Amino acid sequence: MLIRMWSGPLSPCQYTGRLPPELAGGEYVRNGGNPVTNEDLARDAHWFDGDGMLSGVSFRRGGQEGSDMQPEFVNQYILTDLYISTKTSPLLQTPILPSIATLVNPLSSLVTITLRIFRTILLVILSHLPGSQQAIRKISVANTAVLYHDGRALATCESGPPMRIVLPSLDTIGWFNGKRAEGEPGGEEGSGFGGDGFLSFMKEWTTAHPRVDPLTSDLISFHSTFAPPHVHYSIIPATQHPAAKGPGIKPGRLLTAPVSGIKSAKMMHDFGVSRLHTIIMDLPLSLDPLNLAKNKPVVSYDPTRPSRFGIFPRYRPDQPRWFETKACCIFHTANSWDSTIKDPSTGREVSVVNMLACRLTSASLVFSAGDLAAPVPTKSIPSVDQEEEQCRLYYYQFPLSQGTNAIAHQWALSAIPFEFPTLRNSVSMSAAKYIYGCSVSDSSFGAALGRAVKIDSLVKINVEYLIQRGIRNPPQQIKGCVDTRTVAQVLASQDPTDPIQVFKMPPGWYAQEPRFVPRANGSSEDDGYLLSYVFDESQLGPDGECVEEAKSELWIMDAKGMKDVLARVHLPQRVPYGLHGNWFEEGEIRDQRPVER
Repeated sequence: MLIRMWSGPLSPCQYTGRLPPELAGGEYVRNGGNPVTNEDLARDAHWFDGDGMLSGVSFRRGGQEGSDMQPEFVNQYILTDLYISTKTSPLLQTPILPSIATLVNPLSSLVTITLRIFRTILLVILSHLPGSQQAIRKISVANTAVLYHDGRALATCESGPPMRIVLPSLDTIGWFNGKRAEGEPGGEEGSGFGGDGFLSFMKEWTTAHPRVDPLTSDLISFHSTFAPPHVHYSIIPATQHPAAKGPGIKPGRLLTAPVSGIKSAKMMHDFGVSRLHTIIMDLPLSLDPLNLAKNKPVVSYDPTRPSRFGIFPRYRPDQPRWFETKACCIFHTANSWDSTIKDPSTGREVSVVNMLACRLTSASLVFSAGDLAAPVPTKSIPSVDQEEEQCRLYYYQFPLSQGTNAIAHQWALSAIPFEFPTLRNSVSMSAAKYIYGCSVSDSSFGAALGRAVKIDSLVKINVEYLIQRGIRNPPQQIKGCVDTRTVAQVLASQDPTDPIQVFKMPPGWYAQEPRFVPRANGSSEDDGYLLSYVFDESQLGPDGECVEEAKSELWIMDAKGMKDVLARVHLPQRVPYGLHGNWFEEGEIRDQRPVER
C-alpha cells in the first residue's frame, strides 16, 4: 500500500502581541487551491481550481510547564492521485482537470469543452498503463476545506472522498471511504462511500462541507452525482470515542442512501443540518455534462426555475418535504436548528426548522471567480421578481405542520455583503446567538472576486436579536432586510450594543475566512478569538504579481469586541488567498488515530 506521507519542517515564527493561552498545543489550518502545474499562465483559471494546499500554524508548547508557546508554520500540498501524477509527468503544461472557468464560460465552444473533458479521461486511462508511476483512482484535488472527525483530520472537495492528513505536520495519509482511511493499521474492510458497481466512483463524491454534530460526534454528509437519483446521503458515527445519542437520534451508520425527489444533476456545494433534520438544497444551478447535448454550458443557471429545499428527519432521506421559493444560489449555510412556534390559527405548538444561509441573487459569483462576465439570461425575468445583485445572510423558517409546505420567513438579516460564515463549534445545530463572516466595504462579493477573494472586512452579527426583530416586524419576503445599513454606516455607529460589528482591515490589507476559538471559562458565546490569515498587497510588484519575498501574517483578534488585534504571527512566506480553514484543539491532535509508517 502506498503511504503518501512526506514530512516537511515546521518553521518557527516570530510574533508580536500576546498569544492567548487557549491556543497552546493547537493548530490553525487553511485549505485552498494552488496549481502545481501552471506554466501556461494564459490558460483559463478559477479559484475553485488548483491542487489542494494546506497552510498551518501550530502553537507548540514550550517551557518547563508547557505554558510557553512557539508558533510554527507548515505548508504542504495534499498528495492526491492528481498531484502525484502531475509531479511524475514533467511534460504536462496545464493541470489534468479542465478549469471550472472553461466549463462555465459562455464563450467556450462545445468542441473546446468536449476536448478538455476527453483529455482528462485519456490522461486518467494512461495513468493506469504499465510505466505510469501513479494511477489516478480519484479525481479530487482536495482543495476546499478541512475538518476533524473521530480521530481524523480530513481535507475535502466534492469531486471525491475526503483525504486524511495528520496534524501538525499536514502529511497526507490516504483516502477515507467512510469506514477507514488508507494508511491506517487494521480497521473495517469493505466498500464504503459509493458501494460497489459501475457508478460507485461517482457516488463517493462527497460534499466539501460535511457537518460534525457537536453532541453526538456523527459526521453527516451528502454525495452529488450526475446520474439518478443525483444525491446520496451518509452518516458516519464516531467509533473511537462514541458519544451518547440525544432524543430523536438513533445510532448507526448510513452509507450512500438515496435522497428522494431530485430530478437533475446540480452544483450542490453545501447543505443544512440541525440536531433532528437535514436540509438539501435543490437550486437552479446545474452541473451536468448532458448540458452539452442541449447546447448549454456544463454549469448553467436558470433564474426562471424555483429553488427547492428538501427537509427530512436525519435518518430518513427517503422522506423529504419540499419547500419552493424564487431562484437563488447558496454556496454556504451558516447554521440550522430546530425549534417550536405557536400556530396562530390553532394555538398548537408546531415544529419548525430554521436555517441561516448566504443567499446570492444570481450565479454571478461562479463566473466572477473565473474573471468572467456573467451571461445575459436567455429568458426574461418578470420585473416583480428582479433583484439587485447581492449576497447577504438570510434567515429561513420552515414550519413542519401538516398543511402545505410554505416557507414562513425568508429575508435578509442585514443589507451588507456577507459570505464565508462561521460560528462557535459548540453551538452549531442549535440556536446560536452570533455568526461571524466576511464582507467587502465598497462593492458586492461578485465584483470583489476576480481570480481571488478580496475581503477587507470581518463581520459579527447578533443573529438572535435580528431574527427576533424581523419576526416582530417582518420585512418584505425575499427582498427585504431587517437592518438596511451599509458597511460604512455600521462602522460609523457608536452604539456599544449594535447587533452588527465590523472589523475593517487597514488600507491595502485583506483577510480570509476567520475561525472562532473559545476563551477558556468564557462568560458568553462570543468570548473568544478569531484567527485569519492576512496579506498586505503593498508587497505586490508593479505588474500586480507577488514578489518572492512577500509574507503573510496570522492575526488573532478579539471576537467579542471586534476591535483589537491581540497578536500577529509573522509567517516566513505568503499564504495564497484560499477557501476554508479550521481550528484543531490540542486534544484532537493528541487523539489522532495511528498510521502506518
